[in-house]
Amino acid sequence: MRIISWNTNGLRATVKNGFFNPLFKKYKPDILCLQETKAEPEQLPNEIRDIPGYFSYFSHPKIKKGYSGVAIYSKEKPKEVFYGMETLLGRQVKKLDNEGRMIGVKYKNFTLINCYFPNGGQGPERLKYKLEFYDAFLKFILKLRKKGENVIFCGDVNTAHEAIDLARPKENEENTGFLSIERAWIDKVVENKFIDVWRYFNPNKIETYTYWDQKTRARDRNVGWRIDYFFADYKLIPKIKKTGMMNDYMGSDHCPITLEIQI
Repeated sequence: MRIISWNTNGLRATVKNGFFNPLFKKYKPDILCLQETKAEPEQLPNEIRDIPGYFSYFSHPKIKKGYSGVAIYSKEKPKEVFYGMETLLGRQVKKLDNEGRMIGVKYKNFTLINCYFPNGGQGPERLKYKLEFYDAFLKFILKLRKKGENVIFCGDVNTAHEAIDLARPKENEENTGFLSIERAWIDKVVENKFIDVWRYFNPNKIETYTYWDQKTRARDRNVGWRIDYFFADYKLIPKIKKTGMMNDYMGSDHCPITLEIQI
């Protein structure tokens, strides 16, 4: 089973500029997870909502249009689809679900969560929101594990974990996306035996990133950040055969990442 995850930075622009259909025609994923779609389903043409051979699911903000949003296209129909964390954590996380940041799909052997984690920029309130989202999400996936689910989660986590994961770590120690308090949350994820799959298979690989600032043409110079991830429950690691980055695939300020798992 081949899974692709990609922050499109606007699905309508991705489609318009010709970067959507090749994902299906050339790379043929079994599951495609998109983040930052910035579109409600009714804003998308039918041929984008309903790809032949795929079931499609969309989540978008309840409070703001043209913002955030995630989507999943799956060849296999999931046993269950869920949106947000309220189902397990209760109404206290409703504000965290309002931005349409998460879709989960349950299959026979694993549960996949596609998530666009908040950016901590634009002031202390957004950083606080990001950290609240982080804490709730970890509680959520631990509850899924207790229920017997084998969890994989993917998406734009909006934090580089270690110095090896960005081009200029020293210059960014005081910037959101590389703050110690943000990185400490990824430490907790790892301590709870969710494995950063790409780093597991590439422990010493450097200068390999998934995001580059467009305004400074950072991609041309490979001044980037690795902030897009697949994390998998440790029990699933023997079943994972391959992971990678589609660094040459354009159409966004992020590149797609891939995971192949034997099911």
